[in-house]
Amino acid sequence: MKTLRITDDVHQKLTGLLGELTAETMKMQTYTDAIESLLGQSVILPPELLSEVESFVEENKNLGYTTREEFFRDATRWRLKSLSDGIECVEVRKDMYEKTKIAIKEMDLPFLNVSDFIDEQMKNLHEQHAIWKEQMEETEK
Repeated sequence: MKTLRITDDVHQKLTGLLGELTAETMKMQTYTDAIESLLGQSVILPPELLSEVESFVEENKNLGYTTREEFFRDATRWRLKSLSDGIECVEVRKDMYEKTKIAIKEMDLPFLNVSDFIDEQMKNLHEQHAIWKEQMEETEK
């Protein structure tokens, strides 16, 4: 048997994980089981990406993330949703988005929000496109 030195913090986390694993499996678990479980749930990322995320989370606590793990879970959920729901995300500069939101509100336009405004503009474009296509087909005859 080999001995591994760990910090008190790591010991606490492993002990907590042991409790969770024991509750899930309804049988006693070892540190080896806990470490294997951790490794099975791990994703290896470049250190610079981890550092960037940690800095972002630290500098943007107002967004609600307290750990990088929360950030990664949220990012993964968003990505899966966009891929599985067939959603196309379009980048809009934040200042333009905010100006549009203010304009909609101040002008009392009949849109719920910026997304509603964009959806309506696209719907109008599609209607105009359909009319244009009909005119083009008639011209070709």
